[in-house]
Amino acid sequence: MSTVTVDAPPQEKPLHGMRKNGKQWHEPRKAFRPSSGLTSFEKRAKMRIEMAAMKAKEKEMKEEKEAERKQRVQAIKDKRAAKEEKERYEKMAEKMHKKRVERLKRKEKRNKLLNS
Repeated sequence: MSTVTVDAPPQEKPLHGMRKNGKQWHEPRKAFRPSSGLTSFEKRAKMRIEMAAMKAKEKEMKEEKEAERKQRVQAIKDKRAAKEEKERYEKMAEKMHKKRVERLKRKEKRNKLLNS
């Protein structure tokens, strides 16, 4: 006859006895080590440089995104202005002769170029 051995599942936490103060639901305390969180000056300086590089990249990306947004907004404004101008000339064409409207268009275009 052979004996079959069954391995028990490994326990995650080591079992401790009852806590003295009766608060068994709390995690067991660890030793206080004040120097464990300290880092060297070189490491801190390196992290500052990395953080500055990351911030600069973020700023560049945000500026790029904002410029793209402004470009879209400007394109919409230009389109609307052109549409309004076209409608205005169409209204003028209803009232006056086509050639006179063309002359006015050219005159206004020259004035725009001079003023801007």
